[in-house]
Amino acid sequence: MMAGEASSFSGSLGSTSTGLLARVRLFDGDSWRRLSALYGPLVYRWARVAGLSEDDAADVGQEVFRTVAARIGSFRNEDPDDTFRGWLWTITRNKVGDFLRRRSKHPTAIGGSDAQYKMNLVVEPIADGSFSGSSGEQSLLHRAVRLIESEFEPKTWQAFWRATVDAQPTDAIAADLQMTSKAVRQAKYRVLKRLRREVDGLVD
Repeated sequence: MMAGEASSFSGSLGSTSTGLLARVRLFDGDSWRRLSALYGPLVYRWARVAGLSEDDAADVGQEVFRTVAARIGSFRNEDPDDTFRGWLWTITRNKVGDFLRRRSKHPTAIGGSDAQYKMNLVVEPIADGSFSGSSGEQSLLHRAVRLIESEFEPKTWQAFWRATVDAQPTDAIAADLQMTSKAVRQAKYRVLKRLRREVDGLVD
């Protein structure tokens, strides 16, 4: 997605009472896999920015999500500043710090202080809890929509994608897909409604 595409998604997303986060709190296995697919790449990128190798970043990612599993019940996003992404960032930063301290005890250790400095630099994109226009928002929302794609008929998905992401005129989409303009709008609404449920409490 381009920045404008991400904005069109985030601008369409509201808040609902149920979603992926609510299911994760119930320790639903499929929901945990979806959460990992959604946020795993972001945690991995944070660890790589800190200077960790691919394998070490993957290991740290596993530790991060084990901690998430243990503490998810305590996470609250009642305050606008209490974002899931910010909470996840704090856990990741702590786990990277733990890893660097362990590695510093061995001759093969990576540059601890330099890696920690790099990790601290990553805080800026999430400092205000906003995804607006950021590459993180684009990637996260792209993964989120792909997680729900299989739940819709191909034509419904095409209508949604072309109307929301490609910003094509409704009448043009309707003519090309042999749908009514009303059906195109309904397709867009259905997918966005489902997306809102999926990311409620996760995308802020």
